[in-house]
Amino acid sequence: MIISRTPFRISFAGGGSDLESFWSREPGMVLSAAINRYMYLTVKGRFANTFRVSYSQTELRDHIDDIEHPIVRECLRSLKVRRGLEIVSIADIPAQSGLGSSSSFTVGLLAALHALLGRVVSADQLAREACEIEIHRLGEPIGKQDQYIAAYGGIQFIQFMPDGSVFVDPVICPSETKRELTRRLMLFFTGWTRHARDVLEKQNSNTEENMDALRRLCGIARQMRDVLTTGRDLNVFGHLLHEGWQVKKSLEKTITNPNIDASYAAAIEAGALGGKLLGAGGGGFFLFFCEPHKQDDLRAALPGFLEVPLTLEPQGAKLIYVGEDQY
Repeated sequence: MIISRTPFRISFAGGGSDLESFWSREPGMVLSAAINRYMYLTVKGRFANTFRVSYSQTELRDHIDDIEHPIVRECLRSLKVRRGLEIVSIADIPAQSGLGSSSSFTVGLLAALHALLGRVVSADQLAREACEIEIHRLGEPIGKQDQYIAAYGGIQFIQFMPDGSVFVDPVICPSETKRELTRRLMLFFTGWTRHARDVLEKQNSNTEENMDALRRLCGIARQMRDVLTTGRDLNVFGHLLHEGWQVKKSLEKTITNPNIDASYAAAIEAGALGGKLLGAGGGGFFLFFCEPHKQDDLRAALPGFLEVPLTLEPQGAKLIYVGEDQY
């Protein structure tokens, strides 16, 4: 039996430039970080040569091609699994909430399956295989950042090149800067979930008219990285987060709505220096940057939202249990 643990992520800036409709023309770049919320995947051989897959529902199938869960089916096909398996997933965070859960699932499942088959693979290989499955095999209108940050962990400045290559550069900053950043980040679940596909399909189709805005988001990602690495006033990071959200809202009208705008305005009024909806937008989680002495005021301004304690996770997908090989 193998158990993998893969972190979810927060994206600070640059989202949208990791879509092929942008990076095929010019380099995209994002600043992302893994957090202490995880996707757990357990994979074990079955005595019977069948497949039992348990997630929000449970499937019992005789053949891989009959499995309804698209990511599970394509991962098993991709790795040419021949014998029956039991696959169980448990997540700390609900799906469709903007923390990259689908890609964490894909990366974590690939890591566990490779281990079960006796193979050691790199973070780069896990990320590339996850992109192949989600974007090319399944045709999801998503970018590449979620797969890479899930595989690598840490705080990463990720660049997406027109030739398809991806550069993942750790953001090296003083430990005090990292501690202060963590203290000033606050994560709130709005209770509203959405299908990222709906937002991203529209955003993809608007890339041509959004090139300048996407370039600006890439620039903000660079500036945020520089704030962390140079030890500048960390509040500048919060202001850049605010600027990035204003630009991101312009990409597609369904990224926000009156309820989201009202909640964001209340948070800024209460003392947050900046914030954004994570993921494609439309719901899910709000990330705010707020100085510690104003955080109680921010909580009071968002009474209907669930605060989720947040720390940064230095590791990407990893195996936390490797049992006796019985496969």
